Amino acid sequence: MKLLDQKIAIIGCGNLGTSIANGLLQLEEFKPQNLTLTKRNTKSLAEFEAMGVHVHHDNLQAAKYADILILGVKPYTIAPILNEIRSELAPEKQLIVSLATGISLQEIFEVIDPRSVAFRAMPNIAADIQESITCICSQNAESNQVKVIQDLFDAIGFTIPIDENLMEAATVLGACGIAYVLRFIRAMIQGGIQIGFDAATASKIVNQTVKGAAELMIRRNMHPEEAIDKVTTPKGCTIVGLNEMEHQGFSSAMVRGVIASFEKIEKK
Repeated sequence: MKLLDQKIAIIGCGNLGTSIANGLLQLEEFKPQNLTLTKRNTKSLAEFEAMGVHVHHDNLQAAKYADILILGVKPYTIAPILNEIRSELAPEKQLIVSLATGISLQEIFEVIDPRSVAFRAMPNIAADIQESITCICSQNAESNQVKVIQDLFDAIGFTIPIDENLMEAATVLGACGIAYVLRFIRAMIQGGIQIGFDAATASKIVNQTVKGAAELMIRRNMHPEEAIDKVTTPKGCTIVGLNEMEHQGFSSAMVRGVIASFEKIEKK
């Protein structure tokens, strides 16, 4: 079972779905005609259609076509969509992947055939440039089926298999988390403008600084504090800035934001 041989459909192709589609289409050997995207209003998907991707609003046709069926719809529409396409699903052969936050595999199996193979996956919008982190879990999947789904999401970044009870936490760190990082970047740019840079120059400096910090952690397998210690000299400007941020509650606010997002999912 090889990813490049699979026909993939993304039902409800919104921001996350289009990011996944863009990531897949950047694979050298992936054929656009093996991808189907559905959406009520398909005008926003015109560029995909021009590339040879199948674009329409018929979910039944997409379900019949696909070896891998990705559900990119809102959580509250998962059950109605599954009921709509259930007659075209192929238990044991077809792989169903839900991207819906807070919808458990148990809830999915309340609608579909119990012999079906289902996954939950939580990528983020960096899939658009093949830099997503995706956490996945599954039910009824054989090892080769798990591998093809891992290959799919590895094609748009990299994948971590986790227990389902951590999927909501993964959503907060990996999907919500990209927004947290972007808000930090925006704030740092604003600070750069206040101390004298124009917006474009501040953006370039901050973007590369954040990219460099992340790559340093990844390549050197370092704890953040180890790297921080390398740039915080006694009585220096770095430690003064860090201490002021802590006085203003920077780390506390970040932790509380993560917990608030997690509690929001838990209440659904």
